[in-house]
Amino acid sequence: MKPATLEFLKKRFSAYYNGELKGAGAVFTPTSMPQREWGFLFFSESIKAGMRRHLTFPDEADLATYLKTMSPAHVYYSTAYYAHPSAATMQEKEWLGADLIFDLDADHIVKGAYDMMLARVKEDLYKLIDMLTGELGFSKHDLRINFSGGRGYHIHIPTLAVRGFSSAERRELVNYVSGTGLSLETMLNSSKTDGWQGRYRTALAGELERIQKLAPLEARSYLSGLSGISEKSADYFYKNLSETRGKLLANPASLTENKVIRAITAPENTVFQEQILSAAAQADEPVTTDIKRLIRHPGSLHGGSGMRVTPIPLEDLDDFDPLIDAVVFDEDPVTVTAKFDVTMPILGNTYQVSGTQKVPEALAVFLCARGIAELGGA
Repeated sequence: MKPATLEFLKKRFSAYYNGELKGAGAVFTPTSMPQREWGFLFFSESIKAGMRRHLTFPDEADLATYLKTMSPAHVYYSTAYYAHPSAATMQEKEWLGADLIFDLDADHIVKGAYDMMLARVKEDLYKLIDMLTGELGFSKHDLRINFSGGRGYHIHIPTLAVRGFSSAERRELVNYVSGTGLSLETMLNSSKTDGWQGRYRTALAGELERIQKLAPLEARSYLSGLSGISEKSADYFYKNLSETRGKLLANPASLTENKVIRAITAPENTVFQEQILSAAAQADEPVTTDIKRLIRHPGSLHGGSGMRVTPIPLEDLDDFDPLIDAVVFDEDPVTVTAKFDVTMPILGNTYQVSGTQKVPEALAVFLCARGIAELGGA
C-alpha cells in the first residue's frame, strides 16, 4: 500500500473515531471490561508491523480516548477474563474464564463475489441461531450477534453458565453445529426425528432420490465407484431403491448394516458429505475452542474493509444489509486507481471500477483497505 493511500485510510478512520461520521460513538462495552486484554493493529508501510497487545482499559472513556488518539486499523479484545490482563505472559495473566464465541466466515463456506458471499454466510448464521436456541439450550437473550466488518458474523455468548467451559467442551459444541463426526448408527438407530437425526435422514433421503433418478448405467458407475461396492452390488441396490427408501422412512435402523448405504454415507464420499455440510452451520472451530481468543470489538472499524463491526439485535437481523448498514463513510467522490476491474455493490448502488476514476468515499475506503486500489493516480 502506497503512502498516500495509507494516509487517506488513517484520516478517514480518525474521522470515525473522533465522532465525525455516522455510527461513531455507538460502541459496545464488554462485561467486566477491566478484566479484558486489548490488542490493536495499525496502518503501516511495514509488513512486519505486529499487534500491540497486553493493554487494558478501566472503562469505555479510556478506550474512546485511545481510539481517538491512535486511530487503529483493527481493534480486538479478549473473549477471556483475566486477573491481570496486562501481564506479558498467559500464565501471569491468570485465566478466569471466557465468553463462548462462534465465528462464521464466508471464506470457509463459499467463494465468489463479495455480496454473494455475505448473503450465503447469513444463511449459516440463521442455521446456527436455530441450533443454539432450538437444540443446545441457549436463550435468544443469551446471544450477541455482530457483523464482523469483513466476510461474516460472530455470535458472542457471555453468560456465566459457559464462562468456565474448557476447550474440549467448546469443541463438542462446535462439532455439533458443524455436523462433525456423525455416525450412521447414531443417526439411524435413534428414535429422534429432529435435530441432526432429522437433518441426516433428510440428506440421505435426498441422495437416494437423486440416485434413483439416474440412468441405470450412470447409477452403476457412481455406486460401483464407492469403496467396496462391486457392479453387481450396485445394480442390485439400484433395482431395489424404492424398497430402501421406504425402509428409511419406516425402519431406518434396518439400513445400518446395508453395505451400499454405508459406502454412500462414508466420510470419503464427498457427494453425500456436501449435503451434510449444506445442513450444517460451518462455524470456525479454532475460534470457538480458543479460550484465550482476541475478537473484533463491536463498534470498531475493520481495517480490511472500512466497514463497522456492527452489533445486530436479533429482531433486526432479517433487514440487516452489511453493504448499507455497516457502511459509515459517505458518497463524496474520491479518485482511486484500481489494480484490476471490479464490480461492487455498496450503499444501494452497484459500481463498476476500472482504471482511474471517481467513486463514492465508502467504496474508495473499501477498495483501498482491501488492497484492490490506491488513492488517486498513485
